[in-house]
Amino acid sequence: MKVFVTGIGTDVGKTIASSIIVEALEADYWKPIQAGDLNHSDSHKIKSYISNPKSQILENAYALQTPASPHLAAAIDGITIDRNKIIEPKTKNNLVVEGAGGIFVPLNHSDCVIDLIQPDNKVVVVSRHYLGSINHTLMTIEILKSRNLNVAGIIFSGDENPSSESIILEKTGIKMIGRIDNEPYFDQNVIKYYADLFRENLNELV
Repeated sequence: MKVFVTGIGTDVGKTIASSIIVEALEADYWKPIQAGDLNHSDSHKIKSYISNPKSQILENAYALQTPASPHLAAAIDGITIDRNKIIEPKTKNNLVVEGAGGIFVPLNHSDCVIDLIQPDNKVVVVSRHYLGSINHTLMTIEILKSRNLNVAGIIFSGDENPSSESIILEKTGIKMIGRIDNEPYFDQNVIKYYADLFRENLNELV
């Protein structure tokens, strides 16, 4: 199984969600583009959060110095991101791919994060409740569907909002994988707890 984790924006909980999915499926993890924080990158965070012995952390296609939109971070580094050089690594294991920001975060003048999603990827959308998040969630899912991509499930991150969650699920028909609460901290035990909680729903992704 290949799972692409995207979000409705930045800082909605994609990396925590990715770590839970990696742990639940004992999957390999790949972040195609890392922009900034290279000594404490998302790959480093995933490695520290998971506890199963099977998962491998695969090398970024691009590791950029500046914490900014990939197109800008690349320009500051004096390069241009070439989508043709971002090749999904081959593995016999399950694979979790984490995008950067939302689906229309630009990689260069022609490509965005959505262009990295492969036809055989099962897309998991991470949504966090804030004023305007229903609109951002519905638009994200609608755009993914318009590209004929397989939107397989949604994870809600943060405090529960039954009204928002119910209308999103009703309007999209997307399977809810689970909710990640506002935990005081995340460590291997907390990630394993959610992995056990979400595993059945993740294994049923279509």
